[in-house]
Amino acid sequence: MSPAKRPAPDPTGHVPGGGRATPVALNGSDGHGDAGGGRAPGYAPGRTLPLRVEFVRQLRRRRTMAMFGVLLALPWVLVVAFQFGPAGRGQNSLRLSDLATAGGLNFAAFALSVSASFLLVVAVALFCGDTVASEASWSSLRYLLAAPVPRDRLLRQKLVVALAYSAAAVTVLPLMALLAGTLAFGWNDITVPGTGEVIPAADVLPKFAVVIGYALVSQLVVAAVAFLLSVGTDSPLGAVGGAVGLVIVSSILQAVEALGSLREFLPTFWNSAWLDALAPEPDYSGMVKGVAVSVTYSVVIIALAFRRFRRRDVVS
Repeated sequence: MSPAKRPAPDPTGHVPGGGRATPVALNGSDGHGDAGGGRAPGYAPGRTLPLRVEFVRQLRRRRTMAMFGVLLALPWVLVVAFQFGPAGRGQNSLRLSDLATAGGLNFAAFALSVSASFLLVVAVALFCGDTVASEASWSSLRYLLAAPVPRDRLLRQKLVVALAYSAAAVTVLPLMALLAGTLAFGWNDITVPGTGEVIPAADVLPKFAVVIGYALVSQLVVAAVAFLLSVGTDSPLGAVGGAVGLVIVSSILQAVEALGSLREFLPTFWNSAWLDALAPEPDYSGMVKGVAVSVTYSVVIIALAFRRFRRRDVVS
């Protein structure tokens, strides 16, 4: 004898004749995808958007390859420019530009000085300002969050990769300049600009590593501002341009002597303090102040970026 057919529940869940319908569990769970966790089986927030995936994605982008191509080519362009320049020009001058052909270290210091104020700023702003804004402009940001990638993790992964490429950009230019200058002008002792004193190359090389590290730290404010603008807009050009504009405005205010000691709090005021590290008797006081200003600004600005992104209504 076949069992009696149970009446179907009405829209409110009541079954005619008494009782309520029992929810049907999915995959043997409570109906949320896994047993009590509210997540799909195998989902782990800490495994979403791995760093290696983001590194590869950013490396394959044309702007990454184009920027590194420019940074690697610039030292060789400068070598050609000096080779075709008037012979004997500036031999008695003590300016950094006129001492660039004195050896590989002098040439690397010159290349870093002429690129730190603009080219490296653009590179850092590009890597940090384009990272989130480009996802929004492609309408792929909401799909990343729907994967689902936690917002803080997505932003952290993006920031780590952007800072890594920024560090590579700031490092690769002076190293390539050191190689190009050594091949073109020889491995000679460094001549100190302004004083003309000569320091053995072996003594300067460790200091040059400190100089590169300081150049990277001094660009942290640019990276932080570009990143903050990137999480609040879907225009990569606006984020990059805003960070570069900040450096331009800061440089202009730096020239206003009426501001007095207030200029020391500008993010660009201590950018050239690394020159003191190459002196016969290094003075690191300016670099210490520069690191303090740069790190303080960047930490506050990056915290604001995370706060802004947590509350952002992502529709693109």
